[in-house]
Amino acid sequence: MRESEEQLLRRDLDVFVLVAVRLYRDGIADALRRDDRFRLVGTAASLEDAEQSLRHLVRAPDVTLVDVELPEGAAVARVLRAGWPSAGIVVLAVREAVEDILSWAEAGVSGIVSREATLAELLDAVEAAARAEVITSPAVTAVLLRRVASLAGTRSGGEGPALTRRERQIVRLLARGLSNKEIASELRLEVPTVKNHVHNILEKLRVAHRADAAPAALARGELDRI
Repeated sequence: MRESEEQLLRRDLDVFVLVAVRLYRDGIADALRRDDRFRLVGTAASLEDAEQSLRHLVRAPDVTLVDVELPEGAAVARVLRAGWPSAGIVVLAVREAVEDILSWAEAGVSGIVSREATLAELLDAVEAAARAEVITSPAVTAVLLRRVASLAGTRSGGEGPALTRRERQIVRLLARGLSNKEIASELRLEVPTVKNHVHNILEKLRVAHRADAAPAALARGELDRI
């Protein structure tokens, strides 16, 4: 059972740091140790190491800080959400690009911290996530509000939500019969990131097979857009 906000206010917030680069990981860990709002409960450089460490904790952390550059991409958030559903997830250093913001938001993160954020803003976002609140930049907020408006329009109409620019690029490559590995090479992405995009594309277009993605997108006029 998730603690009440009053209970959270009475204790330090437990934070786990999952950041690939040691320099950044150690710097964030040191900042958390020096801030009396938080208690650092562990760090890891990879998802595999993080899963092992989290399993040994007495309770799930209030928040896990996740590095946007991990090779699994937004799939990291889905893994953490499935294993530790009560823990908030804050992703750091996200580009303020529509496809990146939506990819992490749809994966279930509790907070998105842009590359332009300061260390103080990062720590405030961690605290907010633990309180079931969100602190984001104006650019991130704008993208999320447009997404909500798009979904509202979808409920009143017959089509699914619009594809992002990156998703349209991938649909065009799917039409050429490229595999996920080939698409990753073409777009200079990680294979798990491509898999995540393909999953979202199929859901948005309401088709079951990747071969059906391009015809469905074409019928909706998606591929006429740049």
